[in-house]
Amino acid sequence: MQTFIIALVLGLVATLGIYPIAIPFLHKIKFGQSIRTDGPQSHLKKTGTPTMGGLVFVLVPVLVLLVVMPSAFMDVKIQIVILSYLGYSLIGFIDDFLIVVKKNNDGLSAKMKFLMQTILAVIIFLMYRGIASTSILIPLLNIELDLGIFYFFLIMIMFTAESNAVNLTDGLDGLSSGCMIVALAPFILFAIVQKEIGLAVFLLAVLGSLLGFLKNNFFPAKIFMGDTGSLALGGLLAACAMVLKKEILLIIIGGIFVMETLSVVLQVGSFKLTGKRIFRMAPLHHHFELGGMNEKSVVFMFWTIELVFALVGYLLGVM
Repeated sequence: MQTFIIALVLGLVATLGIYPIAIPFLHKIKFGQSIRTDGPQSHLKKTGTPTMGGLVFVLVPVLVLLVVMPSAFMDVKIQIVILSYLGYSLIGFIDDFLIVVKKNNDGLSAKMKFLMQTILAVIIFLMYRGIASTSILIPLLNIELDLGIFYFFLIMIMFTAESNAVNLTDGLDGLSSGCMIVALAPFILFAIVQKEIGLAVFLLAVLGSLLGFLKNNFFPAKIFMGDTGSLALGGLLAACAMVLKKEILLIIIGGIFVMETLSVVLQVGSFKLTGKRIFRMAPLHHHFELGGMNEKSVVFMFWTIELVFALVGYLLGVM
């Protein structure tokens, strides 16, 4: 228990200490966010807000684990989780860097980003295949289903979809970071129950770091996580669900991210098929903004919905 508290506190204190230094530095080197002109007009004032803030809450937990429990790095499951976290963060960093340099929102092409995400998912699957089965556990029924080769495709979908889903959710101040804090809680509890202590320590360090980030990211945001942070967090969730054998529950625990992704899929599909839009704007959080809700209200509403998803997912996971 003491180790858990130390990891959480170190993650929090470190990020609270780093961001006041990082934010002015990013301002100085002009690493500011470019805001899409076709989005809500109220967001244009956020142009120039420092981005790539995710770099801090990605690196700090790794260093915290190195200090608190260095032996954990010998565990293949921990290696997989950290590779997922750092690997998807690197893809996001490249995307953010190109956006900052070009001063627009192009960055990596969608095909290149997807290719890089897929290659990393393949590497992660190959590492995991050496230590675990291709079975998944069906919630409530407690039935194990061996997917065989199809498990590979499940992992591919989990990692690419989840990393992009968190990225889509990162559109309002504090929205994605707050939802991630809630979504991480069940996986921390699952890790403790399964006696995956190293993983629990690492996730608590991530949780503390995210709390420190949220202080600077909540309305009005002083810094954005960028793809550097959002892709990393999505990869982290997928990795946790995989190594803890909670693959199916990822859909429920990450429910808010699923909703955001579905809103984009439905919007694009509807427009291509009928020429009409289902929502005022996608992702879903913009629909509520354009409907008259202020940014804070939308964020609090989504946090609450995610809390329900996380609670239901946790209960299904322990039943």
